[in-house]
Amino acid sequence: MKNLSSPVTIQASSTRKTELPFSLQDLKAAIPGRCFKPSTGRSLAYLCLDISMIAGLYAIAYLLDSWLFFPIFWLVQGTMFWALFVVGHDCGHGSFSPLKWLNTLVGHLCHIPILVPYHGWRISHRTHHANTGNLETDESWYPVTQSKYEQMPWYEKLFRFYFPLLAYPIYLFKRSPDRQGSHFLPNSPLFRPSEKWDVLTSSTLWIAMVVWLGWLAYQFSWLFLLKYYLGPYVVFVIWLDLVTFLHHTEPDIPWYQGDDWYFLKGALSTIDRDYGFVNFIHHDIGTHVAHHLFLNMPHYHLQTATEAIKPILGSYYRQSKEPIWQSFVRAYRTCHFVPDQESGVYYQSSRQQGSP
Repeated sequence: MKNLSSPVTIQASSTRKTELPFSLQDLKAAIPGRCFKPSTGRSLAYLCLDISMIAGLYAIAYLLDSWLFFPIFWLVQGTMFWALFVVGHDCGHGSFSPLKWLNTLVGHLCHIPILVPYHGWRISHRTHHANTGNLETDESWYPVTQSKYEQMPWYEKLFRFYFPLLAYPIYLFKRSPDRQGSHFLPNSPLFRPSEKWDVLTSSTLWIAMVVWLGWLAYQFSWLFLLKYYLGPYVVFVIWLDLVTFLHHTEPDIPWYQGDDWYFLKGALSTIDRDYGFVNFIHHDIGTHVAHHLFLNMPHYHLQTATEAIKPILGSYYRQSKEPIWQSFVRAYRTCHFVPDQESGVYYQSSRQQGSP
């Protein structure tokens, strides 16, 4: 059952803010100060644990070399690729270590092997956090308006609404609807001129990784690449799309525009989800409300911070404890677009509206 007393409805005109009964400072004051301080040693321990598990799984798969085992290997190793991505995610937020150079180094070590351009992604993710819940400027998994939905060509709808769990690689090259630019090109609207060399560095390393994978296929066969890389990579992509989709896709999460939006209100347009034993494996990334409020908080303090702010948030805190597959199916079937020219709006289903 969902831990929600009722859907939080905040109605306002697009020219007037509706203030929340608490401030970001109120929330921060309730959290122990230690929660805001990253520990380099502790972060490195999580990194070493992930790398050790990945290496161990590769060793087992190589020794067994059995098609009976490879599907299991893909599932487990792809999940570990996703865990590695989350460590790089902390680096992008500066919550892995107080040392900027170490965040950059580890971020590349975590992201380039799984074909994520570290700086390009880091910067677009920064845009997402700065504009969460804003219909006009959010970066990822934001809703389209009903009129936009009805005008979208079939190929845009295909991955956005019918195969959303395979959308991430396309997003790297072509951003979401109504957004221009690529994560690889420094002249993309995503980036500032001062970020040119960061973007070029990550893009160059990404290309080098693709070339190396091509060399592996040439040297050992495409079947070798499928068994040891492509299988886990597809599972990783599914995890990434599933979790990020569910962070902000829920029928009772409001979306704002114009002057009705501001950071704190938008940051609460997310929901905490329970992934069971996977919570530990993917570093509590499902604890997402506190993360959006305080994005530079290390993942290993998010649970403590959440418990501290829940009494203040009250009904503004959203949490779902239902099985993840149920949450995904409901969101997949009902969350398609929002009404035009309104703020404080909620997802609607094309089935209800009779839209194509």
